[in-house]
Amino acid sequence: MYKRLISLFLIIFIVAACNSNAVYGEYKAIKGSWGKGEKVDFTFVPPDSLNAYNVFINLRNDEKYPFSNLFLIVNLDFPNGKTVSDTLEYEMAKPNGEWLGKGFSSVKENKLFYKENVVFPTMGTYRIAIEHAMRKNGNVSGVPSLKGITDIGISIEKSAEK
Repeated sequence: MYKRLISLFLIIFIVAACNSNAVYGEYKAIKGSWGKGEKVDFTFVPPDSLNAYNVFINLRNDEKYPFSNLFLIVNLDFPNGKTVSDTLEYEMAKPNGEWLGKGFSSVKENKLFYKENVVFPTMGTYRIAIEHAMRKNGNVSGVPSLKGITDIGISIEKSAEK
């Protein structure tokens, strides 16, 4: 019994130590499909206003995802009311259709750069809101219900650059 408990604590310690640069991370599940205009929100307080951090968007998708790329609209709201809005495109599959990302099952996990070496200049609560901006070729209106994205998250890590 004690050996199993010690083994469990050792595994937890090793997993936690694998990414010692992480200062924040959270995932939110997408139930069924991701609706057009449906924002996934994350709030966080950065540890300081001096050091640089890398911010990642983390996605999990399964074989139901119908596209080889992904367009996102990401808003970063500062504590002082300022908002920075970005439209981003990420490649999700190779030209041969093989999914990018990590994972041995039908679910693949992608860690996508959002902001690199960003300093959060104002202390307080920040908000990141993410929504998809997918459209089919030749169609002006967006995809009303995006299937195949199972979870979306963000992670913030200390930047290696100083």
